[in-house]
Amino acid sequence: MKLILTWLLAACALLLVAYLYPGVQVQSFTSALIAAAVIGLFNAVLRPILVILTLPVTVITLGLFLFVINALLFWAAASVLDGFQVSGFVAALVGSLIYSLLMLLVNTALRSVLAR
Repeated sequence: MKLILTWLLAACALLLVAYLYPGVQVQSFTSALIAAAVIGLFNAVLRPILVILTLPVTVITLGLFLFVINALLFWAAASVLDGFQVSGFVAALVGSLIYSLLMLLVNTALRSVLAR
């Protein structure tokens, strides 16, 4: 139940990112659902590997390189899908920051609602 609700709200968050920032385009809610699933899959599978491989750079930059990793994964998801476009690296960086903040709000809200 929580997984499906998080997935639906992640798709809504992705649509909100596209609405707020013109560098990110999502064609439909179905495209947003697929993109949210791909972003989640990339974050679950690729992100830990990239974090370990880039650990020296992450330590030198005091963790700021993690923003670059998030942007690259956001951009990679857009390059794999047809209905989800990101216009460049800066758009991926800004879009991933907005998406991360929205997902932080979603997860916090879900945690408080489902804890009751």
